[in-house]
Amino acid sequence: MIIGPKYKIARRLKSPIFEKTQTQKYSLREERKNKKKSFNKPKTDFGIQLNEKQKARMFYCVAEKQFAKYVNQALAKKTSSPVITLLKTLEHRLDNVVWRAGILPTHLSARQAVSHGHFLVNDKKVYVPSFSVSPGDKITIREGSKESKLFSEMENKITETKSPDWISWDSKKKELSIKEGSFTEKADLLFDLNQVIGYYQR
Repeated sequence: MIIGPKYKIARRLKSPIFEKTQTQKYSLREERKNKKKSFNKPKTDFGIQLNEKQKARMFYCVAEKQFAKYVNQALAKKTSSPVITLLKTLEHRLDNVVWRAGILPTHLSARQAVSHGHFLVNDKKVYVPSFSVSPGDKITIREGSKESKLFSEMENKITETKSPDWISWDSKKKELSIKEGSFTEKADLLFDLNQVIGYYQR
C-alpha cells in the first residue's frame, strides 16, 4: 500500500496518525499554524465521517477496498456492536500485532516485514500482512531472519512497549501468543470508529 508523504496527510486529516508525526514538536507546530488561521470552514457530518474513515484507514495502513470489506463484514455480523467487531478485525491483523507488540517500530515496517516472510504463525510462514490471528496462535520470527538488523533491538523495544493484554511475549521462546481479549473502543485511538461506521451506513 502506497501511503505518500506522511506529514502532508497528517496535516490534511488534522491528526498525527503516523508514528513519525506523534511527537510534541509536530503537535506544537500544528497548533501554532491553526492559531494563525483566521477562518476554518466547519465540516459537514459527511466531511467529519470521511475524515475519521481516512484516519482509521491510514493508521492501520489498509487499502480502501480492504477497509470497506472489513466494515461491511462488521455490519453484516449479528453483534451488538459493529464498532467492536471492526476494531477486533483491524487489531488482529498480523502486521498490527507485530507492531503492537513492539517488535517493529511502525505499521509500515511491520507490514513490509510480514510481506517479506520474516514471521511464522503456528510454525507456518505467512506473507500476508492482513492475515488474521486468533486466540491460541503462536507468532515467531523465522529462523533465517533472527539475525537480521530489523530485530537487533527487539528485546529492548518489546520491554519499552505497552502492548495490549491479549498479546503475550515469551522472552525465552522468543514467541508472541494471542489470548482472548476484551475489545472496547480504545481511548488511545486517534479516530472515532462510530463515525467510520456511520460513513458506510449513510
